[in-house]
Amino acid sequence: MEGFVGRRGLIEPQRLKELSGRSDLKGAIQMAGHLGALAATGIALHLAWGGWWAVPAFLAHGIVLNFLYAAQHELSHATPFRTRWPNLAFGRAIGFAMLYPRDFDQIQHFAHHRHTQDWERDGELAGRPRYTLASYLLWMSGLTYWQSRVARILRLARGVVVEPYIREVEKALVIREARWHLAGYALIAAVSLASGSWAAVLYWLAPMVAAKPVHQLQNTIEHLGLTHSSNTLSNTRTIRTNPVLRQLGWNMAYHTAHHTFPAVPFHALPALHAEIVARSGREPPTMGYLEFQARMIAALARGGEAAYGDDRSWVVAPAAPDRRTAA
Repeated sequence: MEGFVGRRGLIEPQRLKELSGRSDLKGAIQMAGHLGALAATGIALHLAWGGWWAVPAFLAHGIVLNFLYAAQHELSHATPFRTRWPNLAFGRAIGFAMLYPRDFDQIQHFAHHRHTQDWERDGELAGRPRYTLASYLLWMSGLTYWQSRVARILRLARGVVVEPYIREVEKALVIREARWHLAGYALIAAVSLASGSWAAVLYWLAPMVAAKPVHQLQNTIEHLGLTHSSNTLSNTRTIRTNPVLRQLGWNMAYHTAHHTFPAVPFHALPALHAEIVARSGREPPTMGYLEFQARMIAALARGGEAAYGDDRSWVVAPAAPDRRTAA
């Protein structure tokens, strides 16, 4: 993937090779930590059920569940583990849990990397209407997010593929995958009904749906409101956040570094970010979650996404000083 999104001159080739090293141990520690956090919030929810403490436990469990997509994202890049099969196996399992089939997500995501911020070819933009304030708030709520995910699985399972970034040879793959997902969900529903159990709803679907607005803070901040040029240093935003969310997000807060050199695994992204800043002399576009939302909502209230041109950033933080010239 480096051939079409990497930026020459930002880092020495040997250093990039060092940072791109993958590790089964580091991948296992990160995956075990995330799954361990999920188990802890699930146990807390179980123990607190019926009391007021169930509310924060429910939300915490939903947040940890939603941020599993950060793991799925990295697994699609095959960077968490040096050995191939854990990337594939964990990716499929998490894709099932996220209602986001792994192979479809990988195809869509690679189109996103190849054509970031290109309205016609970016996998995350192709076919998306430009936001109005109302449509953005619906997306942030999770309502249209989940509606689109479920509708897409159902459509693909019917054999209807409309995405322009899915090649003809890949259509059978995503159709078959959607059908396997539907079969799995149907089996879980059947077992739940037969046993009279609400466990799948209580510990999986309900908290994941309810806590989606928190995860949408991550989904929306990475590119929205930035220029639609092909330069990853101007079309991708780095996120200012706390260590807990950085860890839960598998270091995707360093999103500019990730998009510039996507073969670098999650654990090396802080070092890669530092290298890019040192070499370029300035921070990439950087904002905090709540700061971005305030600016985004204010911008949309002034006329919607269509009111802004694609050749410039329109949801931005104050410019950082150029480290090469700052005294």
